[in-house]
Amino acid sequence: MSIKKIVKISFILILFIIAIIGLINTIIIYQIKENNLAKQSISKLVSMQERMNELLKDTINLESVDKLDKYKEDFSKYELEFEKIQDTFKEQDKNDLIDFFISDIQKNEIIATKLALLFESEQEIEKAFDAIYLLQETKIEVIDEFNKNYPIENELRKKLEHEINERKNFNLSQLLGDVRYYSKEVLYQKRDKETFDKWVEKIELLKHNFDNSDTEKYLEIVKKVGGSVVNIKDIEDLEFNIGNKSLNIINLNKKYSSEMEAKIEELSSNFINITYFSILLLLVIVISFLALLAYKVYKNVGLSVDEIESKIKDGLIEIKNLNHEIENTQKEVVFTMGSIGESRSKETGNHVKRVAEYSKLLALYYGLDENEAEMLKQASPMHDIGKVAIPDAVLNKPGRFDEAERKIMDTHAALGYEMLKHSNRTLLKTAAIVAYEHHEKWDGSGYPRGLSGENIHIYGRITALADVFDALGSDRVYKQAWDDEKIFNLFKEERAKHFDPKLVDIFFEHLDKFLRIRNSLKDKF
Repeated sequence: MSIKKIVKISFILILFIIAIIGLINTIIIYQIKENNLAKQSISKLVSMQERMNELLKDTINLESVDKLDKYKEDFSKYELEFEKIQDTFKEQDKNDLIDFFISDIQKNEIIATKLALLFESEQEIEKAFDAIYLLQETKIEVIDEFNKNYPIENELRKKLEHEINERKNFNLSQLLGDVRYYSKEVLYQKRDKETFDKWVEKIELLKHNFDNSDTEKYLEIVKKVGGSVVNIKDIEDLEFNIGNKSLNIINLNKKYSSEMEAKIEELSSNFINITYFSILLLLVIVISFLALLAYKVYKNVGLSVDEIESKIKDGLIEIKNLNHEIENTQKEVVFTMGSIGESRSKETGNHVKRVAEYSKLLALYYGLDENEAEMLKQASPMHDIGKVAIPDAVLNKPGRFDEAERKIMDTHAALGYEMLKHSNRTLLKTAAIVAYEHHEKWDGSGYPRGLSGENIHIYGRITALADVFDALGSDRVYKQAWDDEKIFNLFKEERAKHFDPKLVDIFFEHLDKFLRIRNSLKDKF
């Protein structure tokens, strides 16, 4: 084969490999997006079931049929919402172009099994609610009957007490005392059929010794009142058992959700590792071909020195372009993952862009060199990547967090670090530091480790100031944007408390540049 053909085939092969790398990068971004959508949908399903269970528990305490019907209407809305999310999984099961390269995450055996159990349990919760609804409907009717008859029973008992007290008969008074005792046991204490039967038995004994029309009426009304009480107690016991069964289903579903999310994380990590290995292998192949090509050119006397240099130069340009593409792809993946983390908390992509620009500006004025400042700019979008593991119910709560919610939210810094710390790549190492330390404070009152002063890495200190400046000036689900004067006053107050005092001084010294960046990257709605 002639050297010209070898060169031609080699460059065609290089272009082919570059195309494959581009395809792999596309699959990476698509798969990360699908995995996060699957995790969000699973969390929504469990959250929906928890709300349905709350309605089920509250239904037990309703006192009117109108309220009961309103709860049933609300429960039906949650059922429809659950089924809508369930349908999205069925829709995702349909094959698309990417499925020819890698199957959907929910088709994994473990995830598919847990999802099936999650869907089945929803039907159990529906049955439980229907059962509670019918029981509560019956209980309301029985309570209404009791409320109607109890005043009559109370009035007749007082009348009998008066008549017997006038007789001053010890035996009758003793029998009446037994009747009063068991009435309290049935109405306020045990409320069971055995005690109710003893009550009726004592009334019948009293009737035998004091037979008049009032005693007969009292016996009849007691059978109605006591029967209602026993019936109510039986219904409440059934409701309690159904409620416990439903709660057990919810707790089990939380376990399924955690197991599925852990499996998704494992699959995602394995997928990324395999992808990096594949790209590395392709690079080795490209370099090997270029080395072989150079050797052939060197050995072939038919090519001039100029031709050899030209071919080698072309090959080196291809390698350089390939390296640039890999670097750009890595930056794009990092930025995309950062945007995914922010989008879960309803924040725009421009938030991470602004934080990136602020971070680089602060780094340069602080004294970091251009390369390090650029590296921080590329890594800073990952500062909140840990939020992908925070439940939507906490992350997007429209208001202040309670203590338990705050503890959950505060875990996102450590979670982000755990996601990134294993990489040996400089960019991801920088991102791991940023994710871990951007909530530490200069005075040591931050989290997750309570670092202070220069013990906090400069990347964390810079990103902290950049993130807070942009967050305060932006609308969030839990607050409106602050005006500039309020933000500047806060920064002055938090100098040497929250923020590195030197960074605060740099911020105010070059304030016009920060505001210019903010204006150039405004959010668009």
